Amino acid sequence: MTNYNRREFLADVGKGMLIASVGPALAADLGISSAFADEKPKCLLFGDREPLVALMQETPADKLLPILVDKLKAGTDLKTLVAAGALANARTFGGGDYDGFHNFMALMPSYQMARELPERRRSLPVLKVLYRNTSNIQGCATEALHPVAPAPLPKDRPGGEVLREATRAHDVDRAERVLAALAKGSVDELFNQLQMSIQDEVDVHRIVLPWRAWVMLELTGKEHALTLFRQSVRHCIDQQVEMRENHPESEIRTFLPKLLDQYRLLGRPLGKRKAEDRWVERLADTLCRSDRPKSADAVAAALGEGMLPEDVGEAISLAANAVMLDPAGGGHGGSDGVHIADSVNGWRNVARVSSARNTVASLILAAMSHSGKCPPSTLSADGTPRRSQEPGSRTRSP
Repeated sequence: MTNYNRREFLADVGKGMLIASVGPALAADLGISSAFADEKPKCLLFGDREPLVALMQETPADKLLPILVDKLKAGTDLKTLVAAGALANARTFGGGDYDGFHNFMALMPSYQMARELPERRRSLPVLKVLYRNTSNIQGCATEALHPVAPAPLPKDRPGGEVLREATRAHDVDRAERVLAALAKGSVDELFNQLQMSIQDEVDVHRIVLPWRAWVMLELTGKEHALTLFRQSVRHCIDQQVEMRENHPESEIRTFLPKLLDQYRLLGRPLGKRKAEDRWVERLADTLCRSDRPKSADAVAAALGEGMLPEDVGEAISLAANAVMLDPAGGGHGGSDGVHIADSVNGWRNVARVSSARNTVASLILAAMSHSGKCPPSTLSADGTPRRSQEPGSRTRSP
C-alpha cells in the first residue's frame, strides 16, 4: 500500500476547508478536486501526541538527540518521549520488522532503568533506545499501520476464537478488524482475547511483544491499546506463514487444550496452596530434566492439584535461570539462556494480569519455553537447581 503521509493528509484538510469556503462549483473551475472528500484518511494519527510522534519518525537520527534534550529542558518528561517513540514504532513497523519490534520491546525497560538512575543521568538509557528506534524508522519508506474499521462479531463464539481463526488463515485485514471490534470493550478483555492467538506457539517474540505492549499502555494510555496490540496480531500471522512454509504445525495447538481438559483447569478458581521450598526445588528439577511435553504436563498437574500459580511460576523461573547460568547456553545476546529467560518472564507476567484460563495456559507454555535438561554445572550437590539470589527474590528457609 502506498504511504499516505501526514503532510498529504494536512494538505487535503486544507483543500477541504477551501472547497467549503468557495463552494464546489468555483472549486471545480479552479481545478481543485473534491474526490478526496469521499475517501477516509489513510494515515493513522495520534491527536495531540502527533507532533512528537511525527518528530520521532521524520527527524534524521543524527539530529534527533539535541532536539529531544531541548524538549526535556523545556519540561517534556521521559514518559512522554517514550510513549511517542512507541507509537512511532508501532505505526511504522506494525510488529513486522525484526529490528523494529526489538526497539519497541526495549523502550519500556529503558524507561524503567531511567527511573533507577540519578537525575543527571536519568535520560541516557531512554535517549539511546530512541536514537536506535529512529535510526531504524528512517530506513522504512512506508507505514505499516493505517486506520482499521471493526468487523461485526458472531454472538455465539468468543471473540478470541474468531481472532485466532483469522490469524491462522493469514488474513491480516480480517484479524485486525476483529481486534478492532474487541477493542470497543475493556482493555483487559481485549488482552485476554488476544492470548488465544499468542498461545499457538512459544516463540520468545510472540510473548514478549504483547507483554511489552501491555506495560507500555501505562505511558501511552489505554486508548492506544488497539494500535499496540495490532503489532502482535501481525507478528503472529508472519510467524504462521513462516511455520507453514518451513515447519509442521505446532504440537502446542492440540497439546495445550488436552492438558487444560485432562487436569480440569478450566472453569475453576486458581489454586491457593502455598508450596514449600523442597516442592519448588523438585518441580524445577523435573523441568530441568524433562522435554517440553513432560515439562508442560508437570506444570499442568501442579496447577490441577491447586498449587499457587506464583509458586509454580517460581519453579519455572528457577529452571530457566539454571540455563542462564550455564557458560555454554547462557550469557548475553541471542543465546538460548537469554531467550528462555525472556520467554518465561513474559509468560509469567501475562499470567499475573490475565484471566484464570490464561493464567494456567501461560504457565504451561512457560514450561514449554525452556530447552529441557539443565547443565550439571548449575545444579547443587543434591542435584537440584541452585536458587537465584537476585535482589527482591523471595527468600525461603533451607
